[in-house]
Amino acid sequence: MSHRIYFNKGQQLNRRTVLKGAGVALSLPWLSAMQRAFATSAENTPPKRFVAMTLGLGLLGENLNPKESGKDYKTSLYLKQVQDLRDKFTVVSGSSHPDVSGGHRAEASILSAQPMGSGGQAKNTVSLDQFMAKHLGHHTRFPSLVLASRGTNSPSYTENGSMIPAQDSPSKLFSQLFIDDSPAEQQRQAHRLQEGRSIMDLVRDDSKRLAKKLGKGDQNRLDEYLTSVRDLENRMAASEEWAMRSKPKVDYQKPVDIKNPNDFVGYQRLMTDMVRLALQTDSTRFITYHLGGSGGVVPLEGVREGYHALSHHGRDEEKLEQLALVEQAIIGAWGDFMRDLNSIEENGHSLLDQTSVFMTSNLGNGSNHDNRNMPVLLAGGGFKHGQHLAFDQRNNYPLPNMYVSLLQNLGIETDQWKTATGTMTGLEMG
Repeated sequence: MSHRIYFNKGQQLNRRTVLKGAGVALSLPWLSAMQRAFATSAENTPPKRFVAMTLGLGLLGENLNPKESGKDYKTSLYLKQVQDLRDKFTVVSGSSHPDVSGGHRAEASILSAQPMGSGGQAKNTVSLDQFMAKHLGHHTRFPSLVLASRGTNSPSYTENGSMIPAQDSPSKLFSQLFIDDSPAEQQRQAHRLQEGRSIMDLVRDDSKRLAKKLGKGDQNRLDEYLTSVRDLENRMAASEEWAMRSKPKVDYQKPVDIKNPNDFVGYQRLMTDMVRLALQTDSTRFITYHLGGSGGVVPLEGVREGYHALSHHGRDEEKLEQLALVEQAIIGAWGDFMRDLNSIEENGHSLLDQTSVFMTSNLGNGSNHDNRNMPVLLAGGGFKHGQHLAFDQRNNYPLPNMYVSLLQNLGIETDQWKTATGTMTGLEMG
């Protein structure tokens, strides 16, 4: 399949190019066209990106995790089909989110690492992908994409703890990414955004008048609010500029959504094609794709029972054999996605080298809903890979430490994420 991207003929752009209009100055994002203008410049280094792929029903640890730790591990059943990518990923065992429990309810905590309680009454906090998008998402048309295989549930949460609904249609996502709106619709979008910005102006002016009547403590809280208003204004100004700009063109036909709701792996492959195109065109740099659990029979040879029922195997041998077939297919599709990213060159770097691809699940054991010993695979991103980081299966290592490593990899200066104690031991940059 071709991976060509098309830009306007002869376009050459300075990395510091600023778009001006209506009192707004907007720095351009990194574009492939900038390669031709500054092919030898250090500024031309392709941007870092992040993809989270989250599974609703887990992966069998006995089939995923090698028995040996370090670089000389013997390939496990699931990893045999990605043996050619061995130096491109790290497998982690014996890790989880401290104090997170609740079985399936812990889906909300996959990327936030926020304990929600067994009843789910606690309020969630911002998820890792949205934290990244807040700091770095302004460079692209879409600060982030939140996707799912079926339904709108996602592990992506805003700063106030609200879940971001997922897009589960590859065809609609393709249109959103690559099909230009009509001029009339572009004007309507810009007008709606301008109206919103004028409302923000009113709120800001009223808030400044109110500040004169408040004590110091309330003034500080109001200042935090005004900061969030200014951030929203900036995001709206950027959205207005993008609404009037043409979308990239790709050598890929608009997909047809898969009608069989049980074709879990087929859907995974189609959606990750869209993820690859979104990354390749720099339409966004932060993507979360939630692969929830299909209830029906996945159309794979040898599979006779529903995927969800197989995940509750109770150590039944026939169920375990069928579940292994489904999960092998999931890892196989993940491997093909890695190969696609690795085959795409971006100014001397592969797209995989520039993209941290993180796969995990809230369930370490889907059969008994145990949230410990989460399955963890991390590929790309410029890390030193080809290893199995094996931590204590009884006293789990804090997975939020990996989140700190991922944030630092993006250039976000922090040494904290919820219950993290630092960066992840053994995970180093290449």
